[in-house]
Amino acid sequence: MAVSEEGFPARKRRPSAGAFVSPNFSDNKLLQSLFLLSQEISSLSPLRILLKKSSSSITRKSRLLSIFFEELLRNPVNVFPPSAVLCFEELYIVLQRLKILLEDCSSCSKVWLLMQTPSISNSFHQLTGELSTLLDIFPGKELNLNEDVEELLNLIKKQCSEKESDFDSNDENLRVQVLKMLDDIKREIVPDTSKLSQIFDRLKLNNSTSCSAEIENLEDEVQTQNDDRSKSDIVALIGLVRYGKCVLYGASTPRTTSRRRRSSVDVNFPADFRCPISLDLMRDPVVVSTGQTYDRSSISLWIESGHNTCPKTGQILAHTQLIPNLALKNLIVMWCRNQRIPFESTETNIKFNGVVLNKTALEATKMTVTFLLNKLTASQSPVALNRMVHELRILAKTDSDSRACIVEAGALPLLVKILGSEHPNLQINAVTTILNLSILEANKSRVMETDGVLNGVIEVLRSGATWEAKGNAAATIFSLTGVHAYRKRLGRKTRVVKGLLDLAREGPTNTKMDAIVAILNLAGDREAVGKLIEGGVVDMVAEVIDSLTEEAVTILEMVVKRGGLAAVAAAYHQNMTKKLVCVLRDGSNRAKESAAATLVNLCRKGGLELVSELASIAGIESVVWEIMGMGTGRAKRKAGTLMRILRRWAAGQIEDHVNVGQSTTVTMNSTRIILPG
Repeated sequence: MAVSEEGFPARKRRPSAGAFVSPNFSDNKLLQSLFLLSQEISSLSPLRILLKKSSSSITRKSRLLSIFFEELLRNPVNVFPPSAVLCFEELYIVLQRLKILLEDCSSCSKVWLLMQTPSISNSFHQLTGELSTLLDIFPGKELNLNEDVEELLNLIKKQCSEKESDFDSNDENLRVQVLKMLDDIKREIVPDTSKLSQIFDRLKLNNSTSCSAEIENLEDEVQTQNDDRSKSDIVALIGLVRYGKCVLYGASTPRTTSRRRRSSVDVNFPADFRCPISLDLMRDPVVVSTGQTYDRSSISLWIESGHNTCPKTGQILAHTQLIPNLALKNLIVMWCRNQRIPFESTETNIKFNGVVLNKTALEATKMTVTFLLNKLTASQSPVALNRMVHELRILAKTDSDSRACIVEAGALPLLVKILGSEHPNLQINAVTTILNLSILEANKSRVMETDGVLNGVIEVLRSGATWEAKGNAAATIFSLTGVHAYRKRLGRKTRVVKGLLDLAREGPTNTKMDAIVAILNLAGDREAVGKLIEGGVVDMVAEVIDSLTEEAVTILEMVVKRGGLAAVAAAYHQNMTKKLVCVLRDGSNRAKESAAATLVNLCRKGGLELVSELASIAGIESVVWEIMGMGTGRAKRKAGTLMRILRRWAAGQIEDHVNVGQSTTVTMNSTRIILPG
């Protein structure tokens, strides 16, 4: 079969630290705790779908035990014999384990619970046997129990010792049916709808909402497993439930207030997770010979461009070998998971949850995609279209295989037709689906080359019906600019540049950020910087620098570095210089780095007037001194260069001479001195 019975090991539960340790209570306090614990177990609702017989038996026995403990409390014993205390302590441990098992079964996925019914039934049986053993050795005669209490104890002993079947035959039959269906899917046999309906009815998966909740529970189960095989088998169950949800109940009804799952654009991620070159979240961190870490794609492009130095330290690279930083990558994956941010590694066989899908899961995904696209083709009403596209959107954010399946099945041409829809929610879902699909590296070329897709996204960026649609279009541009060739191509498009700049100026904060990170990526290309300057990037930075300081000064630094010095110098002069000094004083560490680097470039390449303006600002030297002493390594180096420039200006040693090359020549009393780059 597709999923063997051994493929579903016992669920990794996380009981409290004291669950398997008896409390250090006095005798009466221990007895009181046993009474309360047995009452708590007896008040738990028996499982209503699976394992009904086992759970009902346990709650019934716990109810009798609570009465027994209550009777002991009503007739207190001055000193319990040691054997009785030992039994109480062991009973406490067994009851705690039973409580955890019942709560675990009540809260976990139904399909996952079904797959584990043999092992869980065996757990109930073993714990009942332990109860029976402890009650058999309980020294009831030494306690001089009255007749009624002794009869109650004997009744509990009898019930615990009765042999019961390990599991319900109905549960086992249902489990076999599910395993058979998974095996059929693996062999590319489409499940029989009537049989699928019977299974879902039996599991009380009666509508789209309950199926969505079941998928979420299964996704949580993936995180509790340690081995790849178990994770992969659970993903196969997710595929089955998702397929059944679409086929039996249609696509989900979209929430009108929904927004795409957060991306790294929407949150401030830890500085150590940010690539020093691209400033984006690192997907494949690698270490160079200087010990600095960069994203593989960014540092590879840097080296291929002819550089032989470390971008952050300026040191010569002893070699160009890139060593994977697996420890950092694991931390990034864990952080993304906790933040519910999709993480797509540049390695094609690694998924967001670290799971390599098995054939069953892959075929279930293909069947789901085929069903949705057929419905999408046949749908006429905007409401029906919206539900199908929303389901594709959800599927496209799950993992790489889903993204690949959707594109391979021909979804992009269908989505293009919807991008221009007058219905806001439909447009949002369509452009967000394309965004989710573009996360997969292999899909970027399909998005760029499929007729009408790129133009449709650009049109949404410029004139989308909602800010959310525009923001997601900008995020799609950002995703595509991750490929160097596409960055150059998109940077040459006036409509892209204008759309991003307008959104950065006018949009709410979330959409501003979507646009700004895309602009940052484009600014990595010298030709694109020219287009950005023509479009007014300098004015845009002036408008947003107070609210989005770090991002604004980073853009400014990149524009100046890649040929935009004249535009920045002509546009700003003293007002912008003062703002950059304010950033030096009050900004974040990264903002201070960018502000210092920008001022150095402006002073070195912009001439005497710019240096004079900087020097005239009150307190500038103390601000620079503070960074030299307290800033990051890069900020200290830039601040040191800035201080040397200010000191030379104060000594009257700088004349108005500009060299726009890689290094700058400054005339000092007829002596030519080259300041380091």
